[in-house]
Amino acid sequence: MFIDIAKINLKAGKGGDGAVAFRREKYEPAGGPYGGDGGDGGSIIIQGDEGIRTLMDFRYKRSYKAENGENGRTKKQFGKRGQDLVLRVPVGTLIKDGDTEKVIVDIKEHNQKFIIAKGGKGGKGNAKFATPTRQAPRFAEPGTKGEEKTIILELKLLADVGLIGFPNVGKSTILSILSEAKPKIANYHFTTLKPNLGVVRVDDEQSFVIADIPGLIEGAHEGAGLGHDFLRHVERTKLLVHVLDSSGIEGRNPIEDFYKINEELTRYNPKLKDKDQIIVTNKIDLSESENWLNKIKEEFEPLGYKVFPLSAATKEGINRLKYGIWEALKDIETEYETFDEKIDITVTGPTEDTIIVKKENGQYIVEGSFIERLLYSTNFDNHDSLRYFQNTIRKRGVVDKLKELGIEEKDSVFICGYEFEFFD
Repeated sequence: MFIDIAKINLKAGKGGDGAVAFRREKYEPAGGPYGGDGGDGGSIIIQGDEGIRTLMDFRYKRSYKAENGENGRTKKQFGKRGQDLVLRVPVGTLIKDGDTEKVIVDIKEHNQKFIIAKGGKGGKGNAKFATPTRQAPRFAEPGTKGEEKTIILELKLLADVGLIGFPNVGKSTILSILSEAKPKIANYHFTTLKPNLGVVRVDDEQSFVIADIPGLIEGAHEGAGLGHDFLRHVERTKLLVHVLDSSGIEGRNPIEDFYKINEELTRYNPKLKDKDQIIVTNKIDLSESENWLNKIKEEFEPLGYKVFPLSAATKEGINRLKYGIWEALKDIETEYETFDEKIDITVTGPTEDTIIVKKENGQYIVEGSFIERLLYSTNFDNHDSLRYFQNTIRKRGVVDKLKELGIEEKDSVFICGYEFEFFD
């Protein structure tokens, strides 16, 4: 088992701005506010997908942005809502906050969905601000920003495919060609001490994990060498790729080797006898392989095994093997293993309506996402718009809070970076 990790940046869509518009139609001399609301921005959604096995695609692309909402239009027409962006991840993926590394959600089921970044809200058009005393508002509301965050995707990876066979048959070389793994490769009879794992990319959103299971030796089922540890890894794979040395140049009989390895597997766990297996005959570039290759096919193809001739040295047959493995995996049902540990979901952010009122270095400061929206939606050249601004900050308790902090007439107040003079 190893852990597949990707760190990505997310930006949900901004809400569209409300429109300022008035009726200008024949036989409607009074006119009236006619601006529509902006559309909400698109959210970013994480969705579990049993067809995806790794996080490889997220290594090629690190930034994801959902669609913005459209601005409002005249005739009270709403702007179109921004389209949500759905990111599909393997079942068993933990989603963590990029800063705290605390868990936000554990994707445990196929099609499980979680909104990871909410789109901004569309702003109200000036038609929504009309009142009996304010019949022609010349201001509208801008859309809010979508959430932005960095997250970590973390998947504890169990190998889909196990490469098995005696030491020195070429498993490590095959792994290195198929995947980006870089195992130590040498011509020796000592076996690798732990499995090497790699991710094999077939196409977009199509990849699988392959493990070079250290070379099994006779007596492994009794714990000879590191037998039990190795066999435990075999247990967890969906498909076994049995690598045989078809050259026989070391005096071994590849057909006998196949049966010896399978006997070790069955003695360790009888269920392994039913595990899907395909056969790879490596070293076909050597002249001695021709004789053995025919014998291997005659022996195993009638038993229902697919045989893939291969040369790890020249890479002949490697693509046929890769797609052959992928086709075999598609027909094997998956048993999911997700996380057992308790999830501490403690990531919270400021709410959309947070208003911060403070005094720093003798200056009175007002800030926050709500107040920023209010400021940018205010037309300070228009009496009605200005009055709406003043009434809103009073209702929200900003004036009372400033008084608590000791503000006096004509003191400066900095609202989202703009300087205002205080009058009660």
